[in-house]
Amino acid sequence: MQGEVTQLLSRWHQGDRDALDALAPIVHRELRQIAEGYLRRERNGHTLQPTALVNEAWLRLVRQEQPQFESRKRFYALAAQMMRHILVDYARAARSGKRGAAARVTLTEPMAAIEVEFDRLLALDQALEQLAAVSPRQARIIELRYFGGLNGEEMAELLEVSAATVSREQASAEAWLGRAISTGPGAK
Repeated sequence: MQGEVTQLLSRWHQGDRDALDALAPIVHRELRQIAEGYLRRERNGHTLQPTALVNEAWLRLVRQEQPQFESRKRFYALAAQMMRHILVDYARAARSGKRGAAARVTLTEPMAAIEVEFDRLLALDQALEQLAAVSPRQARIIELRYFGGLNGEEMAELLEVSAATVSREQASAEAWLGRAISTGPGAK
C-alpha cells in the first residue's frame, strides 16, 4: 500500500485527477489516526471531530496548484502540519469570539460550546514558531513526532539524518519547548 500511495501522489503531481480520487479512500484512515492523535491531546468535550479535521486538511491539500509530495511520508507530514494549523486557527477564532469571521477555519461545529485549553495550544504553537526560528530541524522533529506520528527511524529517513541525531535533537527540542512554554506569556 505504501508504494501505491507514493505512485498515486506522483500521478496527482503530474495532473492526474483520477489519481486524487483513488488516493482519498486509501489515505483517509491514516489521516484520521493523525487527527485523533491531535484531538487526544485536547481536553475531553472538544466539539471538533477527527473527521471534520481530516476533511478540512484534505481540502487544503487538494486545493494546492502544484502538489509536490516526493513520498508518502512527506504527504503525511504536510497533512499533520496542516491539521496543527487548522487547530490553531480554530483556537484563535474561538478565543477571539469571532466564530470564524476573520479566520481561515471552515469547520461547521459550533464554537461556543468548546471547552478546550486554547491558551495551551496557542502557547505551544507560538513556542514551536520560536523554536523554528532557532532550529528549524528541531521544530520539524517535534511536528513529525507528536503531530505526524512518525517514529525516530522514519523521521531520520525523511530528514536525511541519523536516528541518533533525531533522538538527540528531539530531547533538546522538548526541553527548549518546556522552558519556552513555562516562561512565555500567560505562564503561571
